Amino acid sequence: MGLTGVLHVEVEVKSPAEKFWVALGDCINFFPKEFPKDYKTMQVLAGDGNSPGSIRLIIYGEGSTLVKVSAERIEAVDLENKSMTYSIIGGEMLEYYKTFKGTITVTPKGGGSILKWSAEFEKTGHEIEDPHVIKDFAVKNFKEIDDYLLKQSSV
Repeated sequence: MGLTGVLHVEVEVKSPAEKFWVALGDCINFFPKEFPKDYKTMQVLAGDGNSPGSIRLIIYGEGSTLVKVSAERIEAVDLENKSMTYSIIGGEMLEYYKTFKGTITVTPKGGGSILKWSAEFEKTGHEIEDPHVIKDFAVKNFKEIDDYLLKQSSV
């Protein structure tokens, strides 16, 4: 197996795309408040936290098994297509991956949405596993966000 790779996953959720996109855009406040097991804190170190060039520092909770700290830079945002690309620029993930770029896209489907997450990566060595644990964490987060949004809309 080579040092570079790409992972993809799609998750169908019941929440409308616009609501899901807004929740992702407020992750700095929303994630640590509603999902403290996964996210202890999130801070904006540069920019507004959502536009290209913004840098966010994430301190993960016990729900994250691979890393506890990461810094990410927003590379691109497409508001019309509800898509955001980020790169990991600091933290423990760089011990495993020389480069890691993720993209999240929210697409309407009926009354719900399709969440697409993909990651391009270069491992630091052949002994390093592909980042399936990160993909699984993203899927878990998508489902948790969906559950939260559905509960809020029924209140």
